[in-house]
Amino acid sequence: MSKQSIFESVVDRLTVNQKRFLAELTGTFIVVVLATSSVVIDAKLNGILGLPFIAFAPFVGVAIGVYLFGKISMAHFNPAVSVGFWISKHITKKLLGFYLLAEIVGAFLASLFVSIIIGHEANLGANAPNYSYPLPLIFGIEVVASALLMAVILTVVYTKGLKGFGGVAIGGIVGLDIFFFAFISGASMNPARSLAPALLSGIWTNLWLYWTATFVGTSVIASIYRKKV
Repeated sequence: MSKQSIFESVVDRLTVNQKRFLAELTGTFIVVVLATSSVVIDAKLNGILGLPFIAFAPFVGVAIGVYLFGKISMAHFNPAVSVGFWISKHITKKLLGFYLLAEIVGAFLASLFVSIIIGHEANLGANAPNYSYPLPLIFGIEVVASALLMAVILTVVYTKGLKGFGGVAIGGIVGLDIFFFAFISGASMNPARSLAPALLSGIWTNLWLYWTATFVGTSVIASIYRKKV
């Protein structure tokens, strides 16, 4: 039996929820590796690559994850998005726990990978707001960025994949949010993406922002979609 056949045999024996768990863990790993390593690499090169590179890398990661795992787990890769899907009744409360665990584990494995293979610069790529702006603006921008992400995701869901462009659309809004908003709020949109590098680097004072504003943004949009549909 070939290695591929053995792998397929193992996968076939997994339950639906086990497949979802592995899909979310792997997808989150891909997204967080690309999102954070782009920041680390840019810091290593003294900012030569700049914001376009930092925005493009997670666009690629999210797009890849959506196309690989969208049909298995709906490709959340983000605790705030999973909570949004729970609010919109796409997943149950029990399944929400599976998703959150998978996403957090995937994010921590990603940050470990980055620290070992790529480097420790820029606090492992941890998000950081620009406190030269007023705090209400910072919080509001992070809410808006997360809301835009959730809106695009649910639009893709309700259009059944946006005619094959779902991955590009979702990855695109992530990249655009980072390009236009990162200089103010850090544009995380993803609590797991913020949590792992912050805790592993020991710089976690900004986590309150990314574990509040992100959930506010996705929850508002999910609530709106739930009422309309």
